[in-house]
Amino acid sequence: MTRGGQGLARVAVVVRAGAAPMWWLGVFAAAIGVLVPGVTGRRIGVLAGAALFLIGAAVVVLVRRSRYAALARGAARAGRYDVLQDRAVTVRNWRRGHRWWLLLAFLVALGGSFAVPAAGGMLLAGIGTGLRLKAAWLGRRERAEETLLWVRVDWLDKRGGCPAGKAVKGLRATGIAAGDAAPGGARRRTAALV
Repeated sequence: MTRGGQGLARVAVVVRAGAAPMWWLGVFAAAIGVLVPGVTGRRIGVLAGAALFLIGAAVVVLVRRSRYAALARGAARAGRYDVLQDRAVTVRNWRRGHRWWLLLAFLVALGGSFAVPAAGGMLLAGIGTGLRLKAAWLGRRERAEETLLWVRVDWLDKRGGCPAGKAVKGLRATGIAAGDAAPGGARRRTAALV
């Protein structure tokens, strides 16, 4: 990064990076948890898990929403020498940095099945769903404003890698065509060449 440029990662990609592993680990833990009768029984466990799924998804979607909106409103234009990080690199870095937390969450969800079958796994899947919905919300905002939101990579390394955490002083903005991720953090679909 020459001439004072910064490494930038897409905000929506960082938010979305944990969605798939949490969803699949949650589904897997819930599927195994259903096989264990547990203290409460399967029916109560699944009903409690369904409630936890909805609560977990709603909380993740709503938490720090105003902080994201405030940071987006104050986003400065990305500089000429800023380096835009590829989507795959951002996802890989987030998952590597959180792999032990993901494993711990899976083990806790699985262990909780001996008390309340499937509930922990469904909560974990709900958190993954909430992250996906939050990334979609960011994508709708990016499309409406025709601006992609980026965060400095060095700020992500602090305090768990949250793009709206205390370490983040502000966001950067680029045009809608920048980078290799579409609004919302999904892979950008390229038109087939004729």
